[in-house]
Amino acid sequence: MTKADIVNEIAKTTGIDKVAVLTTVEAFMDAVKDSLAKDENVYLRGFGSFVVKKRAQKTARNISKNTTIIIPEHNIPAFKPAKTFTIAVKK
Repeated sequence: MTKADIVNEIAKTTGIDKVAVLTTVEAFMDAVKDSLAKDENVYLRGFGSFVVKKRAQKTARNISKNTTIIIPEHNIPAFKPAKTFTIAVKK
């Protein structure tokens, strides 16, 4: 399902025009992205949590040049589904 599919589905279900729904979906995604960029987690009860995970510094190998490189510590976004979400998907 793409963002356009989500917009169409919400517009059909609620009766709101697609432009307003698209603006709302874009605003939601921007709000989640901005919160994670500030190191703040986003909790949506019954759906799941968007969290920031910290990856530790590690060494890796570049096989083609036969060298080791250091990958610095960094943050990555992650999604942890709620229990009700997981149960609904399993069915």
